[in-house]
Amino acid sequence: MNEPHINTLTVFKLDHAGHAVWQYPARTLERGPDYVRLEAYFNRDDVDLGYAVFRRGDRFIETFYDDRWYNVFAVYDQDNDALKGWYCNICRPAEITETAVRCDDLALDVWSSPAGQTLVLDEDEFDALPITAEERSRALETLASLLAIAQSGQLPR
Repeated sequence: MNEPHINTLTVFKLDHAGHAVWQYPARTLERGPDYVRLEAYFNRDDVDLGYAVFRRGDRFIETFYDDRWYNVFAVYDQDNDALKGWYCNICRPAEITETAVRCDDLALDVWSSPAGQTLVLDEDEFDALPITAEERSRALETLASLLAIAQSGQLPR
């Protein structure tokens, strides 16, 4: 009999040019034909972003897709596991293997609070990226779709 096993893999956050800027371990919670859902813990010093504080030990449920131009991180407080909100990255579709997830970040982000407020973040950084017109258009179309998903309350937890 095959027992299910806990699969730990490495997430590689890459910049728009495919260079690694951060990596961290994550535990696989679920795999589908075009996505993987992971659990990871914030392993940096506390960061006050103005709209939320990410604290060392906060739990992130991260969903990466190999056919979508975004990923979604549901962020839970390390003290009481309350949902802080969703951090969504506009990015190229992820490369998902058995041991790793690699994703090219395109700087543009969305924050969605549990109360339904959404913020578009890092537009200046996105505007400055040397990407193709097709990629820029795709990213902006994805932003519009992601905002609609957030406003409808359909972001993954």
